[in-house]
Amino acid sequence: MALARFLHSLPAGAEHLTPPPRFTYPFYYQAHPLAVAAARDLQRHLAEQQDWQHDFGLPLRAGQTGSGGKMFGVLVVRAPSGSLCYLAAYSGKLAGRNDLPGFVPPVFDLLDPEGFFRAGEQEVHAVTLQIQAFEQSEDFVAAQQAYREATERERDEVAAERHKVKSGKEHRAMLREQITLEAPPNLDWRLQELKAESIADSYQLKDLRKALNAQKHQKEKILDEYLSELRRLHDHRAALSAALQRRIFRQYTFLNGRKESQSLDAIFAPTTVGVPPAGAGECAAPKLLQFAYQHDLQPLTMAEFWWGEPPPSAIRQHGQFYPACRGKCGPILGHMLTGLETDPNPLLDVPSDEPTLNILYEDDVLLVVNKPSGVLSVPGRHVDGSVTTCVRARYPDAEGPMVAHRLDMSTSGVMVFTKTLAAHRAVQRQFGKRSVKKRYVALLDGQLTAMKGTIDLPLRGDLNDRPRQIVCHRNGKPAQSHYEAITERDGRTLLYFYPVTGRTHQLRVHAAHPEGLGVPIVGDDLYGSAADRLYLHAEELTLRHPVTKAVVSFTAPHPFGSREI
Repeated sequence: MALARFLHSLPAGAEHLTPPPRFTYPFYYQAHPLAVAAARDLQRHLAEQQDWQHDFGLPLRAGQTGSGGKMFGVLVVRAPSGSLCYLAAYSGKLAGRNDLPGFVPPVFDLLDPEGFFRAGEQEVHAVTLQIQAFEQSEDFVAAQQAYREATERERDEVAAERHKVKSGKEHRAMLREQITLEAPPNLDWRLQELKAESIADSYQLKDLRKALNAQKHQKEKILDEYLSELRRLHDHRAALSAALQRRIFRQYTFLNGRKESQSLDAIFAPTTVGVPPAGAGECAAPKLLQFAYQHDLQPLTMAEFWWGEPPPSAIRQHGQFYPACRGKCGPILGHMLTGLETDPNPLLDVPSDEPTLNILYEDDVLLVVNKPSGVLSVPGRHVDGSVTTCVRARYPDAEGPMVAHRLDMSTSGVMVFTKTLAAHRAVQRQFGKRSVKKRYVALLDGQLTAMKGTIDLPLRGDLNDRPRQIVCHRNGKPAQSHYEAITERDGRTLLYFYPVTGRTHQLRVHAAHPEGLGVPIVGDDLYGSAADRLYLHAEELTLRHPVTKAVVSFTAPHPFGSREI
Protein backbone atom coordinates (compact mmCIF):
# COMPACT_ATOMS: atom_id res chain seq x y z
CA MET A 1 0.00 0.00 0.00
CA ALA A 2 1.53 3.31 -1.11
CA LEU A 3 1.17 5.57 1.93
CA ALA A 4 1.61 8.78 -0.06
CA ARG A 5 -1.72 8.42 -1.85
CA PHE A 6 -3.59 8.64 1.49
CA LEU A 7 -1.65 11.66 2.82
CA HIS A 8 -3.17 14.98 1.76
CA SER A 9 -1.42 18.32 2.00
CA LEU A 10 -3.03 20.97 4.15
CA PRO A 11 -4.26 24.02 2.22
CA ALA A 12 -2.10 27.09 1.92
CA GLY A 13 -1.73 28.96 5.19
CA ALA A 14 -2.68 26.02 7.40
CA GLU A 15 0.97 25.06 7.91
CA HIS A 16 1.33 28.13 10.11
CA LEU A 17 -1.40 27.01 12.50
CA THR A 18 -0.24 25.63 15.84
CA PRO A 19 -1.40 22.07 16.57
CA PRO A 20 -3.46 21.59 19.73
CA PRO A 21 -1.65 20.33 22.87
CA ARG A 22 -3.94 17.28 23.12
CA PHE A 23 -6.03 15.21 20.75
CA THR A 24 -9.69 16.02 20.16
CA TYR A 25 -12.28 14.62 22.57
CA PRO A 26 -14.40 13.07 19.81
CA PHE A 27 -17.82 13.12 21.49
CA TYR A 28 -17.99 16.86 22.19
CA TYR A 29 -15.72 19.36 20.51
CA GLN A 30 -15.33 22.54 18.52
CA ALA A 31 -13.23 21.75 15.47
CA HIS A 32 -9.64 22.98 15.76
CA PRO A 33 -8.53 25.40 12.98
CA LEU A 34 -6.25 22.71 11.56
CA ALA A 35 -9.16 20.26 11.34
CA VAL A 36 -11.35 22.99 9.85
CA ALA A 37 -8.74 23.70 7.17
CA ALA A 38 -8.47 20.00 6.32
CA ALA A 39 -12.25 19.62 6.22
CA ARG A 40 -12.68 22.61 3.92
CA ASP A 41 -10.04 21.20 1.59
CA LEU A 42 -11.84 17.84 1.49
CA GLN A 43 -15.18 19.58 0.94
CA ARG A 44 -13.73 21.42 -2.02
CA HIS A 45 -12.73 18.05 -3.47
CA LEU A 46 -16.19 16.63 -2.80
CA ALA A 47 -17.83 19.59 -4.54
CA GLU A 48 -15.60 19.04 -7.58
CA GLN A 49 -15.77 15.25 -7.77
CA GLN A 50 -16.89 13.98 -11.15
CA ASP A 51 -16.11 10.28 -11.14
CA TRP A 52 -18.58 8.92 -8.54
CA GLN A 53 -22.20 8.08 -9.25
CA HIS A 54 -23.20 9.84 -6.05
CA ASP A 55 -24.58 13.34 -5.75
CA PHE A 56 -25.18 13.57 -1.96
CA GLY A 57 -28.63 14.99 -2.70
CA LEU A 58 -27.03 18.15 -4.05
CA PRO A 59 -27.84 19.52 -7.56
CA LEU A 60 -27.52 16.64 -9.99
CA ARG A 61 -24.91 16.26 -12.66
CA ALA A 62 -25.45 14.40 -15.90
CA GLY A 63 -25.63 10.65 -15.33
CA GLN A 64 -26.01 10.90 -11.53
CA THR A 65 -28.93 9.91 -9.37
CA GLY A 66 -30.03 11.15 -5.96
CA SER A 67 -28.01 9.27 -3.35
CA GLY A 68 -28.28 11.16 -0.06
CA GLY A 69 -25.75 12.63 2.34
CA LYS A 70 -22.78 11.00 4.03
CA MET A 71 -20.60 11.54 7.10
CA PHE A 72 -16.94 12.29 6.37
CA GLY A 73 -13.96 12.66 8.67
CA VAL A 74 -10.52 14.26 8.57
CA LEU A 75 -7.57 13.50 10.82
CA VAL A 76 -4.60 15.86 10.90
CA VAL A 77 -1.43 13.87 11.58
CA ARG A 78 2.28 14.39 11.96
CA ALA A 79 4.26 12.14 9.65
CA PRO A 80 7.53 10.52 10.81
CA SER A 81 9.32 13.23 8.84
CA GLY A 82 7.70 15.88 11.05
CA SER A 83 5.46 17.33 8.35
CA LEU A 84 1.73 17.88 8.88
CA CYS A 85 -0.87 16.42 6.55
CA TYR A 86 -4.32 14.96 6.82
CA LEU A 87 -6.17 11.71 6.23
CA ALA A 88 -9.75 11.44 4.95
CA ALA A 89 -12.45 8.82 5.48
CA TYR A 90 -16.17 8.29 5.05
CA SER A 91 -18.58 6.18 7.06
CA GLY A 92 -19.76 2.90 5.59
CA LYS A 93 -19.75 2.65 1.80
CA LEU A 94 -19.89 5.40 -0.79
CA ALA A 95 -21.19 4.76 -4.29
CA GLY A 96 -21.25 1.07 -3.29
CA ARG A 97 -17.52 1.06 -2.53
CA ASN A 98 -15.27 1.27 0.51
CA ASP A 99 -12.04 1.81 -1.43
CA LEU A 100 -12.47 5.12 -3.24
CA PRO A 101 -9.13 6.79 -4.09
CA GLY A 102 -7.71 9.14 -1.49
CA PHE A 103 -9.69 7.74 1.45
CA VAL A 104 -8.27 5.40 4.06
CA PRO A 105 -9.44 1.79 3.74
CA PRO A 106 -11.87 0.11 6.14
CA VAL A 107 -10.52 -1.53 9.27
CA PHE A 108 -11.81 -4.83 7.94
CA ASP A 109 -12.72 -5.12 4.26
CA LEU A 110 -16.06 -6.91 4.02
CA LEU A 111 -16.05 -6.37 0.25
CA ASP A 112 -12.79 -8.24 -0.37
CA PRO A 113 -13.75 -10.81 -3.05
CA GLU A 114 -11.13 -13.23 -1.69
CA GLY A 115 -12.15 -12.78 1.95
CA PHE A 116 -14.12 -15.18 4.11
CA PHE A 117 -17.05 -12.76 4.36
CA ARG A 118 -17.84 -12.98 0.66
CA ALA A 119 -17.69 -16.79 0.80
CA GLY A 120 -19.85 -16.85 3.93
CA GLU A 121 -22.25 -14.37 2.39
CA GLN A 122 -22.63 -16.61 -0.67
CA GLU A 123 -23.31 -19.59 1.59
CA VAL A 124 -26.04 -17.66 3.40
CA HIS A 125 -27.45 -16.49 0.08
CA ALA A 126 -27.55 -20.07 -1.20
CA VAL A 127 -29.77 -21.05 1.75
CA THR A 128 -31.94 -18.00 1.07
CA LEU A 129 -32.45 -19.24 -2.48
CA GLN A 130 -33.39 -22.65 -1.08
CA ILE A 131 -35.97 -21.01 1.17
CA GLN A 132 -37.42 -19.01 -1.69
CA ALA A 133 -37.60 -22.09 -3.94
CA PHE A 134 -39.24 -24.12 -1.16
CA GLU A 135 -41.83 -21.41 -0.47
CA GLN A 136 -42.70 -21.25 -4.18
CA SER A 137 -42.78 -25.05 -4.76
CA GLU A 138 -46.04 -26.54 -6.06
CA ASP A 139 -46.28 -29.08 -3.23
CA PHE A 140 -45.86 -26.47 -0.47
CA VAL A 141 -48.31 -24.05 -2.10
CA ALA A 142 -50.79 -26.92 -2.59
CA ALA A 143 -50.44 -27.98 1.06
CA GLN A 144 -51.11 -24.41 2.21
CA GLN A 145 -54.11 -24.15 -0.08
CA ALA A 146 -55.53 -27.52 1.04
CA TYR A 147 -55.25 -26.57 4.72
CA ARG A 148 -56.77 -23.16 4.07
CA GLU A 149 -59.70 -24.69 2.18
CA ALA A 150 -60.26 -27.31 4.91
CA THR A 151 -60.24 -24.56 7.56
CA GLU A 152 -62.70 -22.44 5.59
CA ARG A 153 -64.96 -25.43 4.88
CA GLU A 154 -65.05 -26.33 8.58
CA ARG A 155 -65.87 -22.75 9.49
CA ASP A 156 -68.60 -22.32 6.86
CA GLU A 157 -70.31 -25.74 7.19
CA VAL A 158 -70.27 -25.68 11.00
CA ALA A 159 -71.70 -22.15 10.94
CA ALA A 160 -74.43 -23.26 8.53
CA GLU A 161 -75.27 -26.31 10.67
CA ARG A 162 -75.38 -24.17 13.82
CA HIS A 163 -77.79 -21.84 12.08
CA LYS A 164 -79.89 -24.86 11.09
CA VAL A 165 -79.87 -26.17 14.68
CA LYS A 166 -80.84 -22.76 16.02
CA SER A 167 -83.69 -22.42 13.54
CA GLY A 168 -84.92 -25.93 14.41
CA LYS A 169 -84.76 -25.11 18.09
CA GLU A 170 -86.81 -21.94 17.59
CA HIS A 171 -89.35 -23.86 15.46
CA ARG A 172 -89.72 -26.63 18.05
CA ALA A 173 -90.18 -24.09 20.83
CA MET A 174 -93.06 -22.57 18.87
CA LEU A 175 -94.59 -26.04 18.29
CA ARG A 176 -94.25 -26.94 21.99
CA GLU A 177 -96.08 -23.79 22.99
CA GLN A 178 -98.80 -24.46 20.40
CA ILE A 179 -99.48 -28.13 21.23
CA THR A 180 -99.32 -27.44 24.94
CA LEU A 181 -102.12 -24.90 24.56
CA GLU A 182 -104.15 -27.28 22.35
CA ALA A 183 -103.50 -30.22 24.74
CA PRO A 184 -104.16 -33.05 22.20
CA PRO A 185 -104.58 -36.66 23.40
CA ASN A 186 -101.06 -37.55 22.18
CA LEU A 187 -99.37 -34.56 23.91
CA ASP A 188 -96.67 -36.59 25.65
CA TRP A 189 -95.81 -38.45 22.44
CA ARG A 190 -95.56 -35.18 20.49
CA LEU A 191 -93.31 -33.60 23.12
CA GLN A 192 -91.06 -36.67 23.13
CA GLU A 193 -90.87 -36.47 19.34
CA LEU A 194 -89.71 -32.84 19.48
CA LYS A 195 -87.12 -33.73 22.13
CA ALA A 196 -85.80 -36.54 19.91
CA GLU A 197 -85.45 -34.11 17.01
CA SER A 198 -83.47 -31.74 19.25
CA ILE A 199 -81.12 -34.55 20.32
CA ALA A 200 -80.68 -35.68 16.71
CA ASP A 201 -79.78 -32.15 15.61
CA SER A 202 -77.23 -31.87 18.42
CA TYR A 203 -75.58 -35.20 17.48
CA GLN A 204 -75.58 -34.26 13.82
CA LEU A 205 -73.71 -31.00 14.61
CA LYS A 206 -71.18 -32.88 16.74
CA ASP A 207 -70.63 -35.50 14.02
CA LEU A 208 -70.17 -32.82 11.37
CA ARG A 209 -67.67 -30.92 13.47
CA LYS A 210 -65.77 -34.13 14.23
CA ALA A 211 -65.60 -35.16 10.57
CA LEU A 212 -64.57 -31.73 9.31
CA ASN A 213 -62.01 -31.30 12.08
CA ALA A 214 -60.47 -34.69 11.19
CA GLN A 215 -60.18 -33.61 7.55
CA LYS A 216 -58.59 -30.31 8.59
CA HIS A 217 -56.20 -32.08 10.98
CA GLN A 218 -55.08 -34.37 8.15
CA LYS A 219 -54.29 -31.38 5.92
CA GLU A 220 -52.61 -29.61 8.85
CA LYS A 221 -50.38 -32.60 9.50
CA ILE A 222 -49.18 -32.59 5.90
CA LEU A 223 -48.57 -28.81 6.02
CA ASP A 224 -46.68 -29.10 9.33
CA GLU A 225 -44.20 -31.44 7.69
CA TYR A 226 -43.46 -28.78 5.09
CA LEU A 227 -43.33 -26.02 7.71
CA SER A 228 -40.92 -28.06 9.81
CA GLU A 229 -38.55 -28.29 6.86
CA LEU A 230 -38.96 -24.56 6.21
CA ARG A 231 -38.13 -23.77 9.85
CA ARG A 232 -35.05 -25.98 9.57
CA LEU A 233 -33.86 -23.95 6.57
CA HIS A 234 -34.52 -20.67 8.39
CA ASP A 235 -32.68 -21.90 11.48
CA HIS A 236 -29.78 -23.08 9.32
CA ARG A 237 -29.55 -19.67 7.67
CA ALA A 238 -29.71 -17.91 11.03
CA ALA A 239 -26.93 -20.12 12.39
CA LEU A 240 -24.75 -19.42 9.35
CA SER A 241 -25.36 -15.68 9.67
CA ALA A 242 -24.62 -15.70 13.40
CA ALA A 243 -21.41 -17.68 12.90
CA LEU A 244 -20.33 -15.33 10.11
CA GLN A 245 -21.09 -12.31 12.29
CA ARG A 246 -19.10 -13.74 15.20
CA ARG A 247 -16.16 -14.39 12.90
CA ILE A 248 -16.34 -10.81 11.65
CA PHE A 249 -16.34 -9.53 15.22
CA ARG A 250 -13.23 -11.57 15.97
CA GLN A 251 -11.45 -10.42 12.81
CA TYR A 252 -12.43 -6.77 13.31
CA THR A 253 -9.50 -5.66 15.51
CA PHE A 254 -8.59 -2.14 16.52
CA LEU A 255 -5.31 -0.63 17.70
CA ASN A 256 -4.90 2.04 20.35
CA GLY A 257 -2.24 4.61 21.12
CA ARG A 258 -0.12 1.92 22.76
CA LYS A 259 -0.39 -0.32 19.66
CA GLU A 260 -2.50 -2.76 21.66
CA SER A 261 -5.06 -4.67 19.61
CA GLN A 262 -8.56 -5.65 20.67
CA SER A 263 -11.36 -7.32 18.73
CA LEU A 264 -14.79 -5.83 18.21
CA ASP A 265 -16.55 -8.49 20.27
CA ALA A 266 -14.11 -8.01 23.16
CA ILE A 267 -14.61 -4.24 23.06
CA PHE A 268 -18.40 -4.53 23.33
CA ALA A 269 -18.49 -7.48 25.73
CA PRO A 270 -18.41 -5.27 28.90
CA THR A 271 -21.12 -2.90 27.59
CA THR A 272 -24.79 -3.11 28.47
CA VAL A 273 -25.66 -4.38 24.98
CA GLY A 274 -22.91 -7.02 25.09
CA VAL A 275 -22.61 -7.36 21.31
CA PRO A 276 -21.57 -4.86 18.63
CA PRO A 277 -24.47 -3.11 16.87
CA ALA A 278 -24.82 -3.28 13.10
CA GLY A 279 -22.26 -1.09 11.35
CA ALA A 280 -19.93 -0.83 14.35
CA GLY A 281 -16.39 -0.01 13.24
CA GLU A 282 -17.43 1.35 9.85
CA CYS A 283 -17.61 5.02 10.88
CA ALA A 284 -14.97 7.51 9.77
CA ALA A 285 -13.28 8.07 13.15
CA PRO A 286 -12.18 4.44 13.80
CA LYS A 287 -10.96 4.12 10.21
CA LEU A 288 -8.81 7.24 10.54
CA LEU A 289 -7.22 6.31 13.87
CA GLN A 290 -6.59 2.73 12.79
CA PHE A 291 -4.78 3.84 9.65
CA ALA A 292 -2.71 6.39 11.58
CA TYR A 293 -1.62 3.81 14.17
CA GLN A 294 -0.78 1.26 11.50
CA HIS A 295 1.54 3.71 9.70
CA ASP A 296 3.14 5.45 12.70
CA LEU A 297 1.34 8.73 12.04
CA GLN A 298 0.80 10.87 15.13
CA PRO A 299 -2.88 11.91 15.46
CA LEU A 300 -3.17 15.63 16.25
CA THR A 301 -6.81 16.63 15.77
CA MET A 302 -9.90 15.22 14.13
CA ALA A 303 -13.31 16.40 12.95
CA GLU A 304 -16.31 14.80 11.26
CA PHE A 305 -18.83 16.60 9.07
CA TRP A 306 -22.02 15.83 7.17
CA TRP A 307 -22.03 16.37 3.42
CA GLY A 308 -25.27 16.44 1.42
CA GLU A 309 -28.97 16.24 2.11
CA PRO A 310 -30.01 15.29 5.66
CA PRO A 311 -31.27 11.83 6.59
CA PRO A 312 -35.04 11.54 7.18
CA SER A 313 -34.86 11.20 10.96
CA ALA A 314 -31.64 12.53 12.50
CA ILE A 315 -30.64 16.18 12.22
CA ARG A 316 -27.66 16.63 9.94
CA GLN A 317 -26.88 19.87 8.13
CA HIS A 318 -24.74 20.12 5.03
CA GLY A 319 -21.14 21.05 5.93
CA GLN A 320 -21.79 21.02 9.69
CA PHE A 321 -19.32 19.36 12.11
CA TYR A 322 -20.68 16.61 14.37
CA PRO A 323 -19.26 14.52 17.23
CA ALA A 324 -18.77 10.77 16.99
CA CYS A 325 -21.80 8.67 17.84
CA ARG A 326 -21.96 7.12 21.30
CA GLY A 327 -23.63 3.81 20.50
CA LYS A 328 -21.35 2.48 17.77
CA CYS A 329 -18.18 4.51 18.26
CA GLY A 330 -18.23 5.08 22.03
CA PRO A 331 -16.74 1.73 23.11
CA ILE A 332 -14.46 1.52 20.06
CA LEU A 333 -12.94 4.97 20.49
CA GLY A 334 -12.75 4.41 24.24
CA HIS A 335 -10.25 1.66 23.42
CA MET A 336 -8.52 3.42 20.52
CA LEU A 337 -7.81 6.63 22.46
CA THR A 338 -6.00 4.73 25.23
CA GLY A 339 -2.39 5.87 25.19
CA LEU A 340 -3.24 9.09 23.34
CA GLU A 341 -3.39 12.26 25.41
CA THR A 342 -6.90 13.56 24.78
CA ASP A 343 -8.87 16.64 25.78
CA PRO A 344 -11.05 16.04 28.85
CA ASN A 345 -14.78 15.59 28.43
CA PRO A 346 -16.14 19.16 28.59
CA LEU A 347 -19.55 17.83 29.61
CA LEU A 348 -18.02 16.89 32.94
CA ASP A 349 -16.80 20.45 33.40
CA VAL A 350 -19.98 21.44 35.21
CA PRO A 351 -19.79 23.77 38.20
CA SER A 352 -19.79 21.59 41.30
CA ASP A 353 -20.74 24.50 43.54
CA GLU A 354 -24.39 24.93 44.32
CA PRO A 355 -25.95 27.67 42.16
CA THR A 356 -27.36 30.82 43.72
CA LEU A 357 -31.13 30.57 43.72
CA ASN A 358 -32.87 33.37 41.86
CA ILE A 359 -36.29 33.05 43.48
CA LEU A 360 -39.23 34.38 41.46
CA TYR A 361 -42.04 33.31 43.82
CA GLU A 362 -42.45 31.48 47.10
CA ASP A 363 -45.25 30.47 49.48
CA ASP A 364 -45.94 27.57 51.83
CA VAL A 365 -46.26 24.98 49.06
CA LEU A 366 -44.60 26.43 45.93
CA LEU A 367 -41.14 27.67 45.02
CA VAL A 368 -40.42 29.12 41.58
CA VAL A 369 -36.86 29.91 40.53
CA ASN A 370 -35.08 31.26 37.44
CA LYS A 371 -32.64 28.50 36.52
CA PRO A 372 -29.37 29.72 34.94
CA SER A 373 -28.01 28.20 31.74
CA GLY A 374 -25.24 25.61 32.19
CA VAL A 375 -26.61 24.28 35.50
CA LEU A 376 -28.21 20.88 35.89
CA SER A 377 -31.87 20.69 36.91
CA VAL A 378 -31.21 17.52 38.94
CA PRO A 379 -27.97 15.82 40.00
CA GLY A 380 -26.11 14.01 37.20
CA ARG A 381 -24.12 10.79 37.17
CA HIS A 382 -20.83 12.62 37.65
CA VAL A 383 -21.94 15.94 39.18
CA ASP A 384 -24.02 16.49 42.30
CA GLY A 385 -24.41 20.23 41.93
CA SER A 386 -27.84 21.17 40.59
CA VAL A 387 -30.79 23.47 41.18
CA THR A 388 -32.66 20.62 42.88
CA THR A 389 -29.72 19.90 45.20
CA CYS A 390 -29.62 23.55 46.19
CA VAL A 391 -33.39 23.69 46.77
CA ARG A 392 -33.29 20.51 48.85
CA ALA A 393 -30.47 21.92 51.00
CA ARG A 394 -32.42 25.14 51.54
CA TYR A 395 -35.63 23.29 52.52
CA PRO A 396 -34.50 20.05 54.25
CA ASP A 397 -37.92 19.41 55.76
CA ALA A 398 -39.84 19.66 52.49
CA GLU A 399 -41.88 16.59 51.53
CA GLY A 400 -41.75 14.64 48.32
CA PRO A 401 -39.48 14.91 45.27
CA MET A 402 -39.87 18.74 45.18
CA VAL A 403 -38.83 19.14 41.50
CA ALA A 404 -42.01 19.33 39.40
CA HIS A 405 -40.37 19.33 35.95
CA ARG A 406 -36.96 19.70 34.33
CA LEU A 407 -35.10 21.96 31.94
CA ASP A 408 -32.06 20.92 29.88
CA MET A 409 -28.77 21.90 31.48
CA SER A 410 -28.22 24.43 28.68
CA THR A 411 -31.72 25.94 28.96
CA SER A 412 -32.45 28.74 31.40
CA GLY A 413 -35.73 29.98 32.84
CA VAL A 414 -38.70 29.25 35.04
CA MET A 415 -38.60 26.07 37.14
CA VAL A 416 -41.28 25.05 39.64
CA PHE A 417 -40.67 23.16 42.90
CA THR A 418 -43.13 21.98 45.54
CA LYS A 419 -42.69 21.82 49.30
CA THR A 420 -45.37 19.24 50.12
CA LEU A 421 -46.23 15.85 48.68
CA ALA A 422 -49.84 16.88 48.10
CA ALA A 423 -48.74 19.96 46.15
CA HIS A 424 -46.33 17.86 44.11
CA ARG A 425 -49.07 15.41 43.15
CA ALA A 426 -51.42 18.25 42.21
CA VAL A 427 -48.83 19.94 40.00
CA GLN A 428 -47.77 16.64 38.43
CA ARG A 429 -51.38 15.93 37.49
CA GLN A 430 -51.47 19.24 35.64
CA PHE A 431 -48.30 18.40 33.73
CA GLY A 432 -49.72 14.95 32.97
CA LYS A 433 -52.95 16.47 31.60
CA ARG A 434 -50.91 19.07 29.67
CA SER A 435 -52.87 21.88 31.28
CA VAL A 436 -49.67 23.71 32.28
CA LYS A 437 -49.00 26.49 29.76
CA LYS A 438 -45.38 27.25 28.88
CA ARG A 439 -43.77 29.94 26.78
CA TYR A 440 -40.15 29.78 25.70
CA VAL A 441 -38.05 32.37 23.92
CA ALA A 442 -35.52 31.10 21.39
CA LEU A 443 -33.03 32.78 19.10
CA LEU A 444 -32.74 30.89 15.81
CA ASP A 445 -29.63 30.89 13.66
CA GLY A 446 -31.51 31.82 10.49
CA GLN A 447 -34.75 33.14 9.05
CA LEU A 448 -38.16 31.50 8.75
CA THR A 449 -40.45 31.08 5.77
CA ALA A 450 -43.57 31.20 7.97
CA MET A 451 -43.80 33.59 10.91
CA LYS A 452 -46.15 31.42 12.97
CA GLY A 453 -47.49 27.88 12.92
CA THR A 454 -47.42 24.45 14.53
CA ILE A 455 -44.75 21.74 14.40
CA ASP A 456 -46.00 18.18 14.87
CA LEU A 457 -43.07 15.74 14.74
CA PRO A 458 -42.94 12.55 16.90
CA LEU A 459 -39.66 11.98 18.72
CA ARG A 460 -37.69 9.12 20.23
CA GLY A 461 -34.19 8.68 21.55
CA ASP A 462 -31.39 7.90 19.12
CA LEU A 463 -30.40 4.43 20.32
CA ASN A 464 -26.93 4.76 18.79
CA ASP A 465 -26.22 8.30 19.93
CA ARG A 466 -27.83 9.25 23.22
CA PRO A 467 -28.88 11.79 24.41
CA ARG A 468 -29.79 12.91 20.89
CA GLN A 469 -33.38 12.61 19.78
CA ILE A 470 -34.60 11.78 16.29
CA VAL A 471 -37.86 12.19 14.42
CA CYS A 472 -39.60 8.83 14.09
CA HIS A 473 -43.07 8.71 12.55
CA ARG A 474 -43.39 5.00 13.31
CA ASN A 475 -42.27 4.59 16.92
CA GLY A 476 -41.80 8.15 18.17
CA LYS A 477 -43.89 9.71 20.94
CA PRO A 478 -46.21 12.56 19.86
CA ALA A 479 -44.57 15.98 20.16
CA GLN A 480 -46.24 19.24 19.23
CA SER A 481 -45.03 22.85 19.46
CA HIS A 482 -46.62 26.14 18.41
CA TYR A 483 -44.36 29.02 17.44
CA GLU A 484 -44.64 32.73 16.70
CA ALA A 485 -41.82 34.94 15.42
CA ILE A 486 -41.11 38.11 17.41
CA THR A 487 -38.48 39.83 15.27
CA GLU A 488 -35.80 39.21 12.66
CA ARG A 489 -32.41 40.88 12.60
CA ASP A 490 -29.09 40.21 10.87
CA GLY A 491 -30.25 36.83 9.59
CA ARG A 492 -31.44 35.61 13.00
CA THR A 493 -34.99 35.15 14.32
CA LEU A 494 -36.25 35.70 17.84
CA LEU A 495 -39.45 33.76 18.47
CA TYR A 496 -41.82 32.32 21.04
CA PHE A 497 -42.28 28.57 21.42
CA TYR A 498 -45.43 27.20 23.04
CA PRO A 499 -44.82 23.47 23.61
CA VAL A 500 -47.93 21.33 23.96
CA THR A 501 -45.97 18.24 24.99
CA GLY A 502 -42.72 18.07 26.92
CA ARG A 503 -40.45 15.58 25.17
CA THR A 504 -36.69 15.58 25.68
CA HIS A 505 -35.04 18.20 23.40
CA GLN A 506 -38.44 18.82 21.79
CA LEU A 507 -37.95 22.50 20.94
CA ARG A 508 -34.35 21.97 19.84
CA VAL A 509 -35.31 19.20 17.41
CA HIS A 510 -38.46 20.97 16.20
CA ALA A 511 -36.36 24.02 15.43
CA ALA A 512 -33.49 22.25 13.66
CA HIS A 513 -35.17 19.40 11.79
CA PRO A 514 -35.96 20.01 8.10
CA GLU A 515 -39.56 18.92 8.66
CA GLY A 516 -39.81 21.48 11.47
CA LEU A 517 -38.41 24.99 11.12
CA GLY A 518 -35.16 23.79 9.55
CA VAL A 519 -33.22 26.41 11.55
CA PRO A 520 -31.32 25.40 14.72
CA ILE A 521 -31.32 27.42 17.92
CA VAL A 522 -28.20 29.53 18.35
CA GLY A 523 -25.69 27.71 20.55
CA ASP A 524 -27.29 24.28 20.14
CA ASP A 525 -24.25 22.04 20.39
CA LEU A 526 -26.27 18.90 19.61
CA TYR A 527 -28.37 19.94 16.63
CA GLY A 528 -26.59 23.08 15.42
CA SER A 529 -23.37 24.91 16.34
CA ALA A 530 -21.97 25.60 19.79
CA ALA A 531 -21.82 29.17 21.10
CA ASP A 532 -21.39 30.87 24.48
CA ARG A 533 -24.71 29.31 25.56
CA LEU A 534 -27.90 27.75 24.22
CA TYR A 535 -30.24 30.60 23.35
CA LEU A 536 -33.36 28.95 24.71
CA HIS A 537 -35.14 30.36 27.76
CA ALA A 538 -38.28 29.22 29.58
CA GLU A 539 -39.78 32.68 30.01
CA GLU A 540 -43.27 32.00 31.36
CA LEU A 541 -45.17 29.17 33.02
CA THR A 542 -48.86 29.18 33.96
CA LEU A 543 -50.62 26.63 36.17
CA ARG A 544 -53.37 26.28 38.76
CA HIS A 545 -52.16 26.81 42.33
CA PRO A 546 -52.36 23.44 44.15
CA VAL A 547 -54.00 24.98 47.24
CA THR A 548 -55.90 28.13 46.23
CA LYS A 549 -56.83 26.71 42.79
CA ALA A 550 -56.22 30.15 41.29
CA VAL A 551 -54.50 30.34 37.89
CA VAL A 552 -51.02 31.79 38.48
CA SER A 553 -48.28 32.77 36.03
CA PHE A 554 -44.55 33.08 36.68
CA THR A 555 -42.27 35.05 34.39
CA ALA A 556 -38.50 35.42 34.00
CA PRO A 557 -37.75 37.80 31.09
CA HIS A 558 -35.27 36.35 28.62
CA PRO A 559 -31.63 37.43 29.13
CA PHE A 560 -30.74 37.82 25.43
CA GLY A 561 -29.43 41.30 24.78
CA SER A 562 -29.72 43.36 21.62
CA ARG A 563 -26.13 42.43 20.74
CA GLU A 564 -27.07 38.77 20.23
CA ILE A 565 -30.37 39.43 18.47
